[in-house]
Order: sequence, then C-alpha cells, then structure tokens
Amino acid sequence: MMSTQLFNFRKHSWPPDEYVNRATLQLLDFDGGAPPEQAWRRRLNSHANILKEFSVTFMEAIKMMHLGIRLWSYVRKEASQGRKAPIDPFTRERYKPSASLGVPLGGMGSGSISRGFRGEFKNWQIIPGSCEWSPVMANQFSIFISRNGGNKKYSSVLAPGQHEGIKKSGDQGISSWDWNLSGQHSTYHALFPRAWTIYDGEPDPDLKISCRQISPFIPHNYRESSLPASVFVYTLVNSGRERAKVSLLMTWGNSIGGISHQSGGHINEPFIGRDGVSGVLLHHKTANDNPHVTFAIAACETQNVSVTVLPSFGLSGESCVTARRMWGTMVQDGCFDWENFNAGPCMPSLPGETLCAAVSASTWVEPHGKCTVAFALAWSSPKVKFQKGRTYLRRCTKFYGTSERSAVNLVHDALTKYKWWEEEIEKWQSPILKDERLPEWYKFTLFNELYFLVAGGTVWIDGGSIAEENTNQNNSTMIMNKDARIMSTENSSMDLVAEDSAACTGMENADANGVPRSLISQDNSYDVGKFLYLEGVEYVMWCTYDVHFYASYALLCLFPKIELSIQRDFARAVLFEDRRKVKFLASGTWGIRKVKGAVPHDLGMHDPWHEMNAYNIHDTSRWKDLNSKFVLQVYRDFAATGDMSFGRDVWPAVCAAMEYMEQFDRDGDGLIENDGFPDQTYDTWTTHGVSAYCGCLWLASLQATAAMAYHLGDTTSAEKFHIKFLKAKPVFEAKLWNGSYFNYDSGMSRNSRSIQADQLAGQWYTASSGLPSLFDDTKIRSTLQKIYDFNVMKVRGGRIGAVNGMYPNGRVNDYCMQSREIWTGVTYSVAATMLLAGMEHQAFTTAQGIFTAGWSEEGFGCMREEA
Repeated sequence: MMSTQLFNFRKHSWPPDEYVNRATLQLLDFDGGAPPEQAWRRRLNSHANILKEFSVTFMEAIKMMHLGIRLWSYVRKEASQGRKAPIDPFTRERYKPSASLGVPLGGMGSGSISRGFRGEFKNWQIIPGSCEWSPVMANQFSIFISRNGGNKKYSSVLAPGQHEGIKKSGDQGISSWDWNLSGQHSTYHALFPRAWTIYDGEPDPDLKISCRQISPFIPHNYRESSLPASVFVYTLVNSGRERAKVSLLMTWGNSIGGISHQSGGHINEPFIGRDGVSGVLLHHKTANDNPHVTFAIAACETQNVSVTVLPSFGLSGESCVTARRMWGTMVQDGCFDWENFNAGPCMPSLPGETLCAAVSASTWVEPHGKCTVAFALAWSSPKVKFQKGRTYLRRCTKFYGTSERSAVNLVHDALTKYKWWEEEIEKWQSPILKDERLPEWYKFTLFNELYFLVAGGTVWIDGGSIAEENTNQNNSTMIMNKDARIMSTENSSMDLVAEDSAACTGMENADANGVPRSLISQDNSYDVGKFLYLEGVEYVMWCTYDVHFYASYALLCLFPKIELSIQRDFARAVLFEDRRKVKFLASGTWGIRKVKGAVPHDLGMHDPWHEMNAYNIHDTSRWKDLNSKFVLQVYRDFAATGDMSFGRDVWPAVCAAMEYMEQFDRDGDGLIENDGFPDQTYDTWTTHGVSAYCGCLWLASLQATAAMAYHLGDTTSAEKFHIKFLKAKPVFEAKLWNGSYFNYDSGMSRNSRSIQADQLAGQWYTASSGLPSLFDDTKIRSTLQKIYDFNVMKVRGGRIGAVNGMYPNGRVNDYCMQSREIWTGVTYSVAATMLLAGMEHQAFTTAQGIFTAGWSEEGFGCMREEA
C-alpha cells in the first residue's frame, strides 16, 4: 500500500502558468482548449537538441571486432537482396534524429506519423519496418486574420521558422509563405494521446489560439483504437475590440515521407462528405510494389464555419497553382473558390513533381467571442505487405473495408466522434491525474510513455484473413492458426515440427502435431486479430520477447486481449521448429532458425509469424531467460485475466518450455547454468555458471508453473514443479548470496561480484502475479537497497535511473557496453519491485531518474528506445 503522506512534497515539474499567461488559460478554458494541469511542456522556440549516440569504447570495439566484420558482411548481403538487416549500425540516416518529438498521430497498428512539438509531421512509419525521419515541410497549419475591414491583417504558418529549406528568396514553394511565428509566446503540452499547442498572441496579439490534437487511443476499445486518424481542434478567443475574420489552413503533401513525393503517379481529388465534412483525398502511389495509401484532410462546416479546398498545388514554378499563388489567395480572400469541389481528380503527378492539397476553414470571431474549428487527418492503408511478400489486411479494415475511399469515412467519423473519444480518454486518465498521493511527474509520464504503442512501428492485422496469397510461392500448404492465415511452402527448406509434450495433460484436444486445437481454431471470443510492434525503429524485429517482458504490462492493463493474442503467438511458436540454417554472427557458427521447445527471440522481420528469430547475433535457443520469461508472462496474464481457456490453451507450451530448460541444469542441482557467453537479453554481458538474473527468473518460473498447474487441475505437474522449486532455491542462495545482494554470477572474475540492477526480475513477476516471495523479505529489501545505493544514487546523484551494473567499490561496471547502460524498462521494473517491497521512497526516486533523463530538455522524449 502507498502511504498517503509520502508525496506531501508534491510539486509541479512544469507549472502551466509558467508557460501560458494565467489570463490566457482562463480564456481558453472553453471546449477543452486549455492545456491540462499535468503535462510534458515545451516552448516552440526551444532548441531541439541533436540526440547523442551511445558509443563503444576502444576495448569494446576490439572485443566485438569479429562480430562487427560478420555483421557488416550480413548487412551488405541483405542489402544486395533489397532487404534491410534487423540491426544495422553502419548505415547513417540522412536526417539526424533530434529531441523534438511529441505525441504521435493515429491509433495503433495502421501506420503512424509522429509530430514534433514545433508542429513538424515526421518519423513516417506507414510502410512496416520502415521509418522516414525527416519532416514533410509542406504539411502545416497556418492562420490568416483580418480586422478593421481588412486594414489590419496577420498571416503566418503556425510553426516557428527555424527549419532548413524555408528561406529561399524568390521561391515558388513554401519559402514564399509567411513564417512569422517566433514561438516565444507559443507552447506545447503533451498528455498522450492528446496534445495542446497554445499560441498566446502569436501572430495576432489579440487572438488566443489553442490547437488540441486528439487520437483514438482508448483502452479496452479494440475498434476505435485501431483507426488511423487524428483530429485537430482549434479554439479561437478574440480578446480585442474588433471583429476578426479568421481563416485556418491545413496543407498536406502527397507523401509518406522521405523522397516519396517525387516518385510520380500521385493523384488528388476533392470530396464533399456527410454532416458538413469536406476536404481532399490524396492518393499516393507507393514505390516497390507496396500497397497504396490514401490520405484524407478535412474540416467540418458548421453554421459559423465555412470550408473550401484547393485540391492541388505544387512547390515549383512549373505547377499550375504554386504554393506562392495559393498563399496569396489566402492572404487576399481567406478562402478558395467553392467551384474547386467540382474539379474531380487531378492528373497524376510527374516524377520529380510535388503534389500538395489545402483545406481552409473560415469563421468570424466577435470581440471577446470564442469559436471552435475542427480539422481531421486520416489515412487508408488497408493492406500491410511484408518484405518477403505476404500481405495481410489491417485491423481497421474490419470496420471500414478495403476501399481507398474509406479515408472519407475515417475523417467523417473522426470529426463527428472526437468528443466521445475525449470523454473515454478522460474517464481513463482522471482517476490517476486526480490521485493526490502520486507525484505530479509520474502521472503524465505514465501516459506519455505509452506513445510507443502507436509510434513503435506497430502493425495490427485483422483476424482470420489474408489479403493476398503470395503469388511467387507455388505448391503452398495453408497452416491455419487462430488469428490469421499463414502460408508455408513445400518447396522451401522449412519444416515445422510440433513438440510432443507428453508430460502435460490436456493434449487429447490437440491436433496431429500436438498443438491444441483451440490455438488454431477461429474463436470469435478472441477476435482481436494479431499485433506486432518493433523493439525499436533501429532494431527492426517484431515483438522482441525478452524486452516485451518489460513492456507487456501496458498491454495487459489497457488491451488485455492483444496481450493474450501475442502470448498465444509465442505459445504456438514454442511447439514448432524451423530447420532452415542460420549463421550466428557472434560466433560464426551455424544452427537452425528455430528449435522446438525454445521460445523465439522475436516473431521475425520480413515474414513475421512464419520466419521467426530475425535476431541472429547469438543462437537464442541457448539463451537462459526467454523460456522463463514466457512462463512468467503467461502465468501473470492468466492470473490477471482469470481466463481459464487461455490457460488451458497455452499449458502444453508452458510444459514444453520448462522441459526444454532441463538440459541446462548441468550438475543436477535443480538450477540452470549459463554457458560462458552472453546467453540472455544482455547480449554483450557474459555470464558463467549460475547467474542472478537467469537463476532468479528460473526460480520464479518453477513457482509459476506449479501454481498454473494447480489452477488447471494438473496436480501431478503442480507437485513436480513445486518440488523442483524447493530443491533449486537453497542452491541459488548458497551460490550467489553474499550477505547484502546476489552476485552477478557464480564465476571467479571481478565481473561476477557485480551488482546487477535486474537481479530480482523474477521476484518482480512473482510479487506482481500474487505468488509467494522467492526469498525472505530481509534479503529482498537488502538487495533492493544495495541497488538503490549503488546503481541508482552513485550515478549522477540518482537523476538518471539505474545503471545495469556496478562494482562493489562504487564504480560503474565497464566490463561491456550493456553493463554501463541504463535501460528504461529495467529501471521501471526495479522501481516496481521496490514498490512491491514497501520501499516507496526508493521506488519513486529510481523511476524519477528516467523521467528526469528521458523527458528533460536534453532527453529523448517520445523517441526513446529500450536503452
């Protein structure tokens, strides 16, 4: 239980009235226009720091030289076949990432577009596994204000003019626009999945403007949360004495980032929809035979708001309507010709030509009056194609179909339902935001950390359907699973073999391969499709399982059906084998891609669910943490949801995973041993013998398996695994406990005495799953206090999180790159373990380090990876 007195020191990290004038806050407190009390805030004139890359030391480079050579060769080989390697440290992006990202756009799994706090639309992830970092600068909101019969005018792009390529004199493109916003009096406020941008008297001193960005991320709603749409609600307050005509403009380039706008064949067309929703469709012809994408930009016409469009304009002098001419029309008239709605589709763009569109919404704001104008963006990308050819339907097609014109319905629903979205979001967030026991920084960081479920390259496909069969594959046999149809090819070298787990009960309902029929049947009660997300935009592997271990709590709490779907995917994977040969780059040896009984590292890259283990640095079938993590996650999800059918379905895979691990108990003492190489998620950090990390996970998995067996009525297995736990526990303590913490491993090197931040990962899961503690409270609290005193407080005074490894002398463990890194997920897990042990002060101080480092002016913000 949290103490009600603990957080009496509560203070604001970024008080709203330090960023926005109090009078302005009061004026905007209308229709949701005022920013929330708790939020991550930035001034629009803030400098976006170029992110510093973590570099290896000279000695680390020497150690990894052979790996580097093999990895370089592998990256080149993949590139020669038109594919991207999952890990590529050699290719530099054209655009350097900066600490400028804010809340991303859209729901989950339909492609994402991120938005910088200064208004840029960037980090385009429409194509799975691909991220175009650079902003599309034609994508902007702008404002045109006319007062006193046109004698007083203001016009500006609603973004500070601090970007490259917008100061070319005589240009017919966006440089010709008015970039009059300094950003000095404009601020950004993020509380995922919403964000507010406040323009406090910019560009018109007497007009207060709020732009509220809303995306449909709604916990437990598996429909709205899949929609690729966002709404931008402008609240206008006229604090002057004169009536003001205000025209807001949304411009959009026909692009999916990078140089895609120059590929040619793109078409724009206007549309008039239902309920006053009208705008422009931008049909984008993708390269490399990727599925088409159609954007829709729109505004909602009301009694007070008039909407007009310019279906197409260009950025060069050769265009029929140039960006300069478009801007001049808006400055002069504040709107476009109504006849533009009758224009029909434009001619396809030529290669090298940039095609853009604009939507204008105009209104009058009376002196001291207020008005609301709403825009929306949606994109229809119904099919998702992976690099080896398989194509699936996205989740949103279940509700909107596969037509490219479904974008019209998406923007319509976004503009007519966004108020309901906000009501649902506020119902979810309010209990936490109003909880006075919690630190203020914790409240909004808890929500903002969820950005990765949208911007983490997520793919969410519809259940039970495949959009296209791979026409390049012949003689195919269809292997059905619960959520999607996955094809295997008889001509390939792949052989899928099920694990026969005879020791488990309940196998009478399995198919001939030993897979429970409930895992391969179409069960509508679990009809949420299949879900993928990347380890990171630079580590392109789907559902990397060793780090899902840390991230999965978010899905379990907010979208439990998705979490169970992912666990079902891994349960199926445990029971199959893929005998295709793979070269492991760290050792240079060869092995098979997927060993039966072993939990895969990931669900693949170019052909997910079908070609797993894209990671090929080490042979992860020899890793000592993945199987334990699978068992712990499955039991936690089973205990949290109470879903007995899920428990029965995955039980054979749990048994198979546990039996597989028996081979690593070399001396029969009940504990698994590590094999003298980095055989766990810390894949540059070598372990010898019994290790605190893997051993603790193993103990926890024994206890979880026994508990799961008991709840499923398998008393024989329950007794067996309980006896194993009782045998292994004293051995673990005897080999690793040194009086104040558990040694890193049972080896004899200096590294073996390290204080590992993650040494109680198994206890974390045990406590959070309602199981008895693995060790007595004295040992748990002593270990956590040691981690707090050394890994947390001895590194920059506790202001950066928990470093992975520390020597007992108080120095950071420099054995390898990962021992000296600080990982977000690990730090949060350590803090959670402390909280579960009643160490509240230490827990929140530890977690606050990640907040301070990750969300400060120098932090990565909405652009952080695991480390």
